[in-house]
Amino acid sequence: MMKLALLPTGTSRKRVLIVNCYFDDMRLPVGRRTKIPQAMGPVYLAGAFSPHTCDIRLYSEMYSGPLEDEKLLSWPDMLVLTGLSNSFDRMLHLTAYARTKNRHVIVVAGGPAVRALPTLARRHFDLVCTGDVEELIPVAEETFGKEAGNPSMQPRYDLAYWMGPYGYVESSRYCNFRCSFCSLTGENRNYRKYDLDFVRRQITTLGKGRQTIIFIDNNFYGNDRSYFLARMELIRELRQEGYIRNWSALVTNDFFHNDENLLLAKEAGCIALFSGVESFDRGWLRKQRKNQNTGMGQVEMIRKCTEHGILFLYGLMLDVARRRVSDLRREIEFILGSHQISLPSYLSIVTPFPGTPHFYDCLAEKRILPNTRLRDLDTTTLSLAPLDAVQEATRFIFEIQTLRGYKGKVLRHGLGFFREYRSALTVFQMAVALGNSAMVALQKTPNRSLHLSFLQSRNRARTHVSTTEPLDRMYTPAFRVDSRFESYFRPTFLTDGEGYLSAPVEEDLLGAGVRRISKVEAAL
Repeated sequence: MMKLALLPTGTSRKRVLIVNCYFDDMRLPVGRRTKIPQAMGPVYLAGAFSPHTCDIRLYSEMYSGPLEDEKLLSWPDMLVLTGLSNSFDRMLHLTAYARTKNRHVIVVAGGPAVRALPTLARRHFDLVCTGDVEELIPVAEETFGKEAGNPSMQPRYDLAYWMGPYGYVESSRYCNFRCSFCSLTGENRNYRKYDLDFVRRQITTLGKGRQTIIFIDNNFYGNDRSYFLARMELIRELRQEGYIRNWSALVTNDFFHNDENLLLAKEAGCIALFSGVESFDRGWLRKQRKNQNTGMGQVEMIRKCTEHGILFLYGLMLDVARRRVSDLRREIEFILGSHQISLPSYLSIVTPFPGTPHFYDCLAEKRILPNTRLRDLDTTTLSLAPLDAVQEATRFIFEIQTLRGYKGKVLRHGLGFFREYRSALTVFQMAVALGNSAMVALQKTPNRSLHLSFLQSRNRARTHVSTTEPLDRMYTPAFRVDSRFESYFRPTFLTDGEGYLSAPVEEDLLGAGVRRISKVEAAL
């Protein structure tokens, strides 16, 4: 992290705008207000600044859509940006906007995209944070003065206008497993538990009006059973005090190997658990180093969880680069024909996130398509060479986004699932289970809005292939920006026209200890 000279402190409160940068997977300039969980990074980052000396505002592009408000972008003394792996370019857009409106603004960037590309990031942003959220405390103190930092790091739930009826709490960080496709594996961070007093403060700060608490841990179960048991006791205690009515969390599949875990969770008010099933193909799971998913049959695991009165939620990863489309279709048919299991909450194309083992495997095998951009690393765009013909793979990707051709089977599955578990699940749980499949099937009209359908019809025709996919509207400035920032609206390429790493990202992604395949080596 580079240091800047202290800004004059004066007596006025320093203005800090924290933004969750976001590109919509369907490539629409819209907010996803029904998406759960919502992005909570800005809420925790805001805790690094003293509320007594700093005026803090938050903005979520996931919830509210692209930030294009000229007045808001001209407001801050400091702009803090965070976002997922494919949001690097969106950070550049907002940087250009803010610097055009206020040449003195300090831009701070962090999150997965920046941690994967720190060298590239330092060319564009004033301060680059590659560590945890706590790194923002010294940033505040070194920029605005010692009094600007807030060592308690209490999340600013009061500023999170997008939370709705849910409360979001984090009790641990990172994961104890190392799946090859996961960005957490690429960052090589160790699983970390929070002090129970901090967990308690988060929940009590939310107050007693929240019906459901969503634990946003990367792995709520973790590798310390005594800590898991302590949290169950804490949740039971706070539930009796009225701070929690019910709750949900994300756990890895090993959680379900011990039946007592389900009993404890149910007794503590758990209504839903999300777990990364990813695939019903054990061979593929082993290749992805997801061995924790092979210890128990997935159908048995989902059935057991649901029979305990806890809704089982999961996602499915579709790897057209290592599996035939016909094989993936059979897997979907299997799920739709199995009324004992819930339908997946999402269907995602496997993506080579920079820095992960999967990324380097694909790079070595030269599977990443030419002219793939960072922005293309989403769940609906093919960025890897498929086993089948590109046309067949992209047709599958297009159809699967809305379960095209499967809607009748989705309806029949819903009826069968309802009959199977109507006595085990509450009305709310059943509505969530059946609503998940409905939301997938209705993706073509996100949020079921005629306005959004109109926006989609105005989009340039998608190809669902990174090499040819049209850029989002956000790559055209929403208002006039300084000519110095023209390059900020050009996409950052992950690969060049031949499928090798592009020059801007090469230094970051071919670091020490990485087996590199360059153009020179390929020619020998």
